[in-house]
Amino acid sequence: MSDQEVMELGNRNGGAEWGPATETELERLRYQGVPPRKAQAQTSGHNARIQSINAAVRDASAWVPPLRQEIGRVIVGQVHLIDRLLVGLVTNGHILLEGVPGLAKTLSLKTLAAAVQLRFHRIQFTPDMLPADIIGTMIYNPRDGGFHVKCGPVFSNFILADEINRAPAKVQSALLEAMQEHQVTIGDETHALPEPFLVMATQNPLEQEGTYPLPEAQVDRFMLKVIVGYPDRTEERAILEAMSTSHPDLTVSPVVSAEEIMNSRQVVDAVHVDDRIKDYIVDLVWATRAPAEYGLGLDGHVRYGASPRATIALTHAAKAWAFLHGRGYVTPQDVKHLAPDVLRHRVAVSYEAEAENITPEDIVRKVLETLPVP
Repeated sequence: MSDQEVMELGNRNGGAEWGPATETELERLRYQGVPPRKAQAQTSGHNARIQSINAAVRDASAWVPPLRQEIGRVIVGQVHLIDRLLVGLVTNGHILLEGVPGLAKTLSLKTLAAAVQLRFHRIQFTPDMLPADIIGTMIYNPRDGGFHVKCGPVFSNFILADEINRAPAKVQSALLEAMQEHQVTIGDETHALPEPFLVMATQNPLEQEGTYPLPEAQVDRFMLKVIVGYPDRTEERAILEAMSTSHPDLTVSPVVSAEEIMNSRQVVDAVHVDDRIKDYIVDLVWATRAPAEYGLGLDGHVRYGASPRATIALTHAAKAWAFLHGRGYVTPQDVKHLAPDVLRHRVAVSYEAEAENITPEDIVRKVLETLPVP
């Protein structure tokens, strides 16, 4: 194995060191007839671009470790949740949370908002809510005889839609425009929402009475669905020490500004994704639609698979994960790490699958275990 061959293999991988070069991989390169000198000339500019992206990512993501540390002063554990909140923050994506009460879902988003110096508003959804309770309404002013816009709580940067499935369909649809278009319509006027804008909605998996299940069209607009679990015993002991007072210390210091967040989003968009990883992402999504074509053995278990929005969301999420770890390129492990959160709410199982206790989680897990990693 010559030094030139090792360099060639690294160039073919887009500069991303996914693992040590093997003789099998080198034999494949020789079989493809790639002249080392010519390939090196063709990829030198590509590698320079990767290096420049890496440098830009390291500079733009300098605020990530201090932000994690500041949030960790208040939130004990829940690393999975905090990481997904940061992914949504730098990708302009919304998050749907599912977990029992008391797992610091509200406190996590409130703490993040305080550390980013942005406005936070919690909306408790109830069956008797109206769209005006969220987006605002027109108020008559007797002094001038005219109507003026009274903005609702949705005009904030971070919105916690608590128990969103308790609101009727017309209220859910009002939030839908805000999530997708980052604007709301009051009367005959359209008003833009502040940026960055992040919606984190929660669902209680225990209580189903008096709820209105979210339609698939609205669920699909959430970039991630995160299952929030219990802390482990050590974390719960630390929670007891920190929170078992009448006035626990929940203050955090601002770490990053909204302008830095918006600049980071531009850097995230420039993170490099190799063509083979793009093909891998498309295969993952396609396997949820046509599992028989990929030999998954799930015939009749999938009612419908993930939409093209899942392909876009998984790519954005993988880019954000690379950014949060100081890399300017996406690896296959980035995709596999975030695929369950992107796909679990976009796959519907059939009645036969439900009878066999097969869940969307099982479908996504089977897809990730079966499809070869590039």
